[in-house]
Amino acid sequence: MLEQRLIDAIGPDAVKTAPEDLAVYAFDAYSEGPPPAAVVLPASTRDVAAVVKIARDCGEPIVARGAGTGLCGAAVPTQGGIVVSFARMNRVLEIDARNRRARVQPGLINLELSKRVAANGLFYAPDPSSQKISTIGGNIGTNAGGPHCLSYGTTVNHILGLEIIDDSGEVFTTSLDDPGYDLTGTLVGSEGTLGIVGSAWVRLLRAPESTRVWLAAFGDVESASEAVSAIVGAGIVPTALEIMDAVITQAVETAFHAGYPTDAGAVLLIENAGFEDDMAYAEREIERIVKSHGAISWRSARNAAEREALWAGRKGAAGAVGQIAPNYYIQDVCVPRTKLPQALRAVTHAARSNGIEVGNVFHAGDGNLHPLLMYDKRDARQVGAVIEAGNEILGAAIDLGGTISGEHGIGFEKRETLTRVFTTDDLATMARVRDVFDPRRMLNPEKIFPSGASCAEVR
Repeated sequence: MLEQRLIDAIGPDAVKTAPEDLAVYAFDAYSEGPPPAAVVLPASTRDVAAVVKIARDCGEPIVARGAGTGLCGAAVPTQGGIVVSFARMNRVLEIDARNRRARVQPGLINLELSKRVAANGLFYAPDPSSQKISTIGGNIGTNAGGPHCLSYGTTVNHILGLEIIDDSGEVFTTSLDDPGYDLTGTLVGSEGTLGIVGSAWVRLLRAPESTRVWLAAFGDVESASEAVSAIVGAGIVPTALEIMDAVITQAVETAFHAGYPTDAGAVLLIENAGFEDDMAYAEREIERIVKSHGAISWRSARNAAEREALWAGRKGAAGAVGQIAPNYYIQDVCVPRTKLPQALRAVTHAARSNGIEVGNVFHAGDGNLHPLLMYDKRDARQVGAVIEAGNEILGAAIDLGGTISGEHGIGFEKRETLTRVFTTDDLATMARVRDVFDPRRMLNPEKIFPSGASCAEVR
């Protein structure tokens, strides 16, 4: 009945129910769940609305899915149901260069948007390391950040309005210009639990007149972290401040030959964008600060090719770790920037005490750590050790005044940990918000909130 109704609504080519097709949609980059009952590939908002109405009639939960690159299980079905894949809703619907905005479908690949508007002298700022494959819709779901969120902010700062399909299949729109509550801000980062994005108006920025990239090498990662705090403390906010430790730097250089020093304890990648006249001063000041904090070498990328090579290495860091271990678990926590040295020591202690190797690559400018805990999932001891180390890192981040996610989201992975950040009253308030949008919990169930955290149960 479900399959036929879906076929009647959006066509046989857009409905998948074969076991081999369903298996593809049972996992993301973090975990695997039970296969859904059906996968649909809508071509329009109207198709999505029709699917939601059918799901409601049949009592089936719905999970919205972009490219499946998520790292917290947010796009993994936990109760079967219907997975809505946005692979075919991947178009730029409108470019309004004069007002520096564009309307896009949720399945559009992040990097494709900047490529499309480059001829207009514009770009889309949020750039998670997965920007070559992750989608705008997925980025909205997790409020993704990336290396440049230090200067430009995360996804929520670049969404001007949304077209949303609610739990009953009705379509409504939001805008930052609306009076009253900021529903756009509420929906960004909600991981598909409050509604499904049909399209989004996104902010575009004018491409900078000049961009410079510098590389500073340090003897250890703590010194590099202290230099980051010193740069920002001096009133200089580059567009990106990224750190890689020795483990990651060596893996990246082996994989990409990007020009990173393999004998350094850590490297700090710095990007500054703006007016050409400001670059000489910025370089002089930043170089002075990093050297006063122990930098052992300093290098300026000489041209666009060198800049791109350095960034390719940084954004390929997670993939490069495949040379070291068959599996890795990437943690995502935030701490106040000045607490980075303590947080990194906690990461090292957690890894060593559990007998596993760790590499650190992180958005140092905004205190967003991404330890990569390496293991072999065929070894039960290593799997247990990674889980324990991950929990210790979460605890350390909280103890240092930080939080449990910077950009990957909560999903299924960290929902039980939410109680370590929020009180029961906090969770009850959030549950009431969800009940307004989705009282039957059919939109991406069992995500974000701890098990049993419905409005009545948490109070």
